[in-house]
Order: sequence, then structure tokens, then C-alpha cells
Amino acid sequence: MREQSGRSLIEIIGVLAIGAVMVSAAFAMYRSANLRQKRLIASEMLTDIATKTKTLLEYSGYQPVSVDYLIESGAINNDKAPMGTSDWSVTSSIDGTEFSINLVGLSFDDCAYFSIKKFNWATKITVNGYETSNGAFCMKTGDNKISFFAK
Repeated sequence: MREQSGRSLIEIIGVLAIGAVMVSAAFAMYRSANLRQKRLIASEMLTDIATKTKTLLEYSGYQPVSVDYLIESGAINNDKAPMGTSDWSVTSSIDGTEFSINLVGLSFDDCAYFSIKKFNWATKITVNGYETSNGAFCMKTGDNKISFFAK
């Protein structure tokens, strides 16, 4: 009689389980890398917006600025927010010597990341209306507002 060779059902299930663990780990790594890249791009966009706003304020004699004004002047291409919801803003002080970039609708993790990140152009950062440098005022609800102030 000839001996049959093959795999048992337990061995096949074990191989499938190992494959599932590897696929889930790959998805987690992709999500982490994707989030890191989004935050890096948003940081670069914020720096670009701050630099262009600062230049525009100096050139225009401290005229009040807004997102629409930045688009009209060609400083930014569109009104897409660097991070958070589309309801973001750029505002200047009454005398035009200071401006802020305001992001709203940030998740808790994004809020903590941006409130800790040090931008060399930002003179202060407020989170949900409170000045901070350590992410202490970020809310778990995911409706956070961060303002970056620059002179």
C-alpha cells in the first residue's frame, strides 16, 4: 500500500494565520508611514504659508490678510487646509504686525503633534484658546483648534 503525503488542516490554518498576522502588520506600518508623511507635508505647507504671509504683509504695508487674500495674491494655490477640516483661516492683527494660522477639526493625535512641534517662525502656539508648548489642552473629541502666531 502506498503512503499518502499531504498537509493536515491544522498546518494549513497555521500558515494562513501567520499570513494574516503579516498582512495586518504591513497595513499598520503603511498607516503609520502615511500619517507621518501627511504630517510632514502639512508642516512644510504651514512653513510655506507663514513665509509667504510674512513677505506679503511686509510688501503690502500690513494690509489685513485672509486665506482668500493669499489665494488672490498668488501666495497659495488653493484654500485646502494643511491639516484638519476645510474651515481654516489666516488672520492678521489690527496693526498688521502679527498674524496667525488657525487649523480646526484636528484629531487628538494631530493636535498633540502640532502643539509640540517647534516651528522657527512661530512666536507662540495656542491650543483650544490656551497657550501651550506641550499639547496639554488637546481634547480627545477630535475637534481641536490650533493657532500658530508669527510676527
